[in-house]
Amino acid sequence: MKIDWDSFDRGVFLVNVLGIIYDSKTKKIIIGLRKKDPYVRTLSWTLPGGRPGYSKDFENYLRLEVKKKTNLKIKINKVIFAKTYPKKRKFLSIYYLAEPLNAGKEKAGEKFTELKWVRISEVNKYFAPSFTSLHPTLMDFLNQLGDKK
Repeated sequence: MKIDWDSFDRGVFLVNVLGIIYDSKTKKIIIGLRKKDPYVRTLSWTLPGGRPGYSKDFENYLRLEVKKKTNLKIKINKVIFAKTYPKKRKFLSIYYLAEPLNAGKEKAGEKFTELKWVRISEVNKYFAPSFTSLHPTLMDFLNQLGDKK
């Protein structure tokens, strides 16, 4: 079924759930590399996640997507941010803070060609200025997370 997006003036979004998977021992988050994405050609490094289905809670789909893409099991702590994109207002991304339950067992899977644990101070060099550049509110959250002892 093809949706005529122009027939809606509000309230209909393509939702994506993303995990900020933070390992408090190493003070790093995990990111994945996507190459040749058929939908977003400029996509490169991104946070793990994906589109949720309709039959379960978003958190269940986030766990499933993270497992498929990274082989990590996660504990979801809370929603930290949601945003639309200036040029693609119909896309809604919801970011969750999560922690790995089996760190060290990560392995690039579905759509990811590489995984990397990065320090908060290094995040921007992987994301900016790509399509997945991180919103200032999200960066503020990450910086506060990185400052915690």
